[in-house]
Amino acid sequence: MSRPRVNVVTLGCSKNIHDSEVLMGQLKGNQMEVVHEASNIQESDIVVINTCGFIDNAKQESIDTILQYSALKEEGKINKVIVTGCLSERYKPELQSEISNVDAYFGTNDLPELLTTIGADYRHELIGERLLSTPSHFSYFKIAEGCNRPCSFCAIPLMRGKHVSKSIDDLVKEARFLASNGTKELILIAQDLTYYGLDIYGKRNLADLLRHLSDVDGIEWIRLQYAYPSGFPMDILDAMNERSNICNYLDMPLQHISDNMLKSMRRGTTKQKQIDLVHQIRDKVPDIALRTTLICGYPGETEQDFNEMLEWVEETRFDRLGCFTYSHEEKTHAHTLADDVPQEEKESRVEQIMEVQQGISYEVNQGKIGQTFKVLVDRVDGDYFIGRTEYDSPEVDNEVVLDARTDYARIGDFVQVKVERAEDFDLYGKVIK
Repeated sequence: MSRPRVNVVTLGCSKNIHDSEVLMGQLKGNQMEVVHEASNIQESDIVVINTCGFIDNAKQESIDTILQYSALKEEGKINKVIVTGCLSERYKPELQSEISNVDAYFGTNDLPELLTTIGADYRHELIGERLLSTPSHFSYFKIAEGCNRPCSFCAIPLMRGKHVSKSIDDLVKEARFLASNGTKELILIAQDLTYYGLDIYGKRNLADLLRHLSDVDGIEWIRLQYAYPSGFPMDILDAMNERSNICNYLDMPLQHISDNMLKSMRRGTTKQKQIDLVHQIRDKVPDIALRTTLICGYPGETEQDFNEMLEWVEETRFDRLGCFTYSHEEKTHAHTLADDVPQEEKESRVEQIMEVQQGISYEVNQGKIGQTFKVLVDRVDGDYFIGRTEYDSPEVDNEVVLDARTDYARIGDFVQVKVERAEDFDLYGKVIK
């Protein structure tokens, strides 16, 4: 048999991507062969599946993936299957009972034990070092684990525990390591970025962290995702204005606008406070791109509640927006409520929100024609380079399309692009020599 290889399979969000990269960094530091989502399966493979347990669709994808690799093990095509991550944290006893030929199940905070099972040691000197699964020029950068928020619909605290911030010193060390290996963009993630520092510094300290990260040589963009609206620290906008490498971009999931829904969701805010916050942010950073996410079909959501949200989306004109159907998650506070909006109606409401947003995005993009933007080139797709402006995050936002036959660029390059044409979610332009 060939030397065992660890094949890490990642499901779910960017936080799981980060966790898989930390795992792979530890395995590489133990001189073990490690690959991420390898297409060629080997008999000697140890497959580690990093699962998601957030909502029904994600849970089903995780279960299907476990079953897929479990069957390959039964057929002798791989050696071992190990399951970790959120689904395993949340449903370990049930999974052990239902899929018993998995070699081991681990939760979200069991990395040392997982490594031991594979035959590796947890090496403290490797803290901050990772083996990236994203293109090397950008990296998801997790500044905290867990969440202290009481949102009624969310199971994250059940799977990730209470909020725990990483220290500024450790994060700067990690940023320097990434920059030395070619990372140009840090995408800051956490369950709640704006809570950062309260547990270890006694105050919300995201602005101070941003300034320290901004000073790291080689980091040209710093992007903020998952900023909670309640208790939003306005001083991060000061840092954004002061530092050119902090992107004028903010992902702030607002979830709803109806006071009835916000109260039942236990969001700790009101319609007027959210409206005022959006105005304050835009007043302080006029050039900011605001992204939000919304939920349709939460228990008790009436037609009036939904129409209130639809009108608010039309009025607010978010630069970026995602919308999801409510998922009835056991052991959450909302699970005690009746899931009374039919699935078909939930999906219809999502479609209406996204149709409005599509029109807004088209109009906003039309206004960019003739303008020049700094663009980071992410990949090549056939005859085209695909990149992003500072107003766009990977996977979820707009893209800039360049003709690779006439424009010169390389993956990971920053180029100046003049926009010549625009659609609802894409810009088309030419590189300015």
